[in-house]
Amino acid sequence: MFYWILLALAIATEIIGTLSMKWASVSNGHAGYILMLGMIALSYIFLSFAVKKIALGVAYALWEGVGILLITLFSVTLFDETLTVMKVAGLATLVAGIVLIKSGTRKAEKQPAEVNHAAI
Repeated sequence: MFYWILLALAIATEIIGTLSMKWASVSNGHAGYILMLGMIALSYIFLSFAVKKIALGVAYALWEGVGILLITLFSVTLFDETLTVMKVAGLATLVAGIVLIKSGTRKAEKQPAEVNHAAI
């Protein structure tokens, strides 16, 4: 569970960092760029710890996919960007891909210890 929390933190910091990038580009201050650099760095750090126990393909798909989905939705609400039918179709495809990747990943089953018949 701890590693899933780290992945959630990686996603949250990625979203904040990316939204800060847009905020920095429309404002005159440097605070947005500093926030962006810090959050993106934290995002990669959290992700690197999360992949210790979560399959890399699953972690990366969730990190990037959920990030893109939420960044798009936040961009529509915060920065008045448009949400077209094509964007919605792309986001739906993205979610379907994430679900397929997650459901196609199996946990490794523990193999029973082999009995050494030669010693018997």
